[in-house]
Amino acid sequence: MFGRLFGKPKEQTSTLATLDKLNETLEMLEKKEKVLLKKVSAEVEKAKEFTRAKNKRAAIQCLKRKRLYEQQVEQLGNFQLRIHDQMIMLEGAKATTETVDALRTGAAAMKAMQKATNIDDVDKTMDEINEQTENMKQIQEALATPIGAAADFDDDELEAELEELEGAELEEQLLQPATTAPSAPVHVPAGRVPARLAPQKNTAEEDELAALQAEMAM
Repeated sequence: MFGRLFGKPKEQTSTLATLDKLNETLEMLEKKEKVLLKKVSAEVEKAKEFTRAKNKRAAIQCLKRKRLYEQQVEQLGNFQLRIHDQMIMLEGAKATTETVDALRTGAAAMKAMQKATNIDDVDKTMDEINEQTENMKQIQEALATPIGAAADFDDDELEAELEELEGAELEEQLLQPATTAPSAPVHVPAGRVPARLAPQKNTAEEDELAALQAEMAM
């Protein structure tokens, strides 16, 4: 597996060498084709010159050589087409081989990871995590439990006392007398002393309110 990851396989190296050789051959054929095309053009110009010089025989010889060169050009074109076809096939085969090799490497890596990870180890790890979570929960609950004098308080008694206070507050609001408007001033004639008003007696509701306030103040 490490040979595939860090080095090129022998088959891949051979394929690359073959592609390089085909590419060199293709470049060589292209150069020959260019040379032959130049010769074809040259024979055509010679044929024109011989035609202007009324040398028909020489002109025909030039055209014959031109056709021979054209046949060679056509042959070189077929060779190039075959090489292109071979290169395409090799490149496709190379891509297929690399893909299969990559898939094989991935499958081997997955198998190695699965072998290193045992299902029993996973279950054991999950049990340890659950145990630690439960221990932490118990620790938090222990820290939240009141200690000392606060632990002796009864929640029901505290709630009952709170309800009594709320009821007394509500009753005090209901018994509070409405605000009375100030009485108009009494005009007394000059030289006369107004008679002292007798003190008003408290009503029953006011007495009850005063008694309740006294109890709450104790």
